[in-house]
Formats: sequence, structure tokens, C-alpha cells
Amino acid sequence: MDIRLSPSLLAWLRSFDAAARHGSFTKAAAELCITQGAVSQQVKQLEDWLRRPLFLRTPRALVPTPEGQWLAVVLRESFTAIESTLAQMRQPPESATATLSCSPSFAMSWLTPRLGEFFRQYPSLGLRVFGEFHTLDRTR
Repeated sequence: MDIRLSPSLLAWLRSFDAAARHGSFTKAAAELCITQGAVSQQVKQLEDWLRRPLFLRTPRALVPTPEGQWLAVVLRESFTAIESTLAQMRQPPESATATLSCSPSFAMSWLTPRLGEFFRQYPSLGLRVFGEFHTLDRTR
């Protein structure tokens, strides 16, 4: 069976997830910034689409059916994985940085002409070059 995650289906799933976590259409609506009626309607549309109830509606709370509990667990794990992936992708990429200290004449005559090819081969590597006049310390 081919199921596409249409915008409508995703909205129904978001509403169901929030209602299952809160045990209340009203609290789910507050989280999603939509009306309680909209959450209730979206959950009902999901139930109709699945052809099965996901909640037992009591006067005081929503009680997930066994299938509702199953779907709630799967959705929470999936949404958590998506949130984690997006958070990682928003982080600036880490790049290694090499530091090189050399004489200014070496940096200008030998190093600089070769940097273009170096960065083509290692595009994610950063390089800091310090041109310093010093004698070579062979003990380090």
C-alpha cells in the first residue's frame, strides 16, 4: 500500500501526537496554537482515515486505545529523531584547523603557490599560517 505523507496527514499526526501526550484536546490545541475544535476534528479525520478509534473519549480525559498507544509511541520516536536530526544539521560544521609557523619568505615563495591545490584536496580543513623570524628548534 502506497501512503504519501500529505500536508493534511502530517497535520492530523501532529494533532494526534499532541493530544496523546497531553491527554487533552484543549492542551494539545494550546501547544499547537490552534483551536480545540481543530485538534478534535483533525484527530477524528485521522481515525476515519485509519478506520479505527485511537482514543476512548471520557468526560475528564482522552484515553488512547491500544492502537492509539502504539501510534503515539511510533510518532514520538519519529518526531524526536527528526528534531534531533534538524538540530544537528543547524549546527555549524566542525572543521579541523592546522597551524603552521614558518618564515615569511618560505610562506610567500613556496607555500602560497601550493595552497590552491591543498584546499581543493582538503576543502574542510582550515589553515592558520604564522610568518615568524625564528631559528629552528630541533628539540621539539
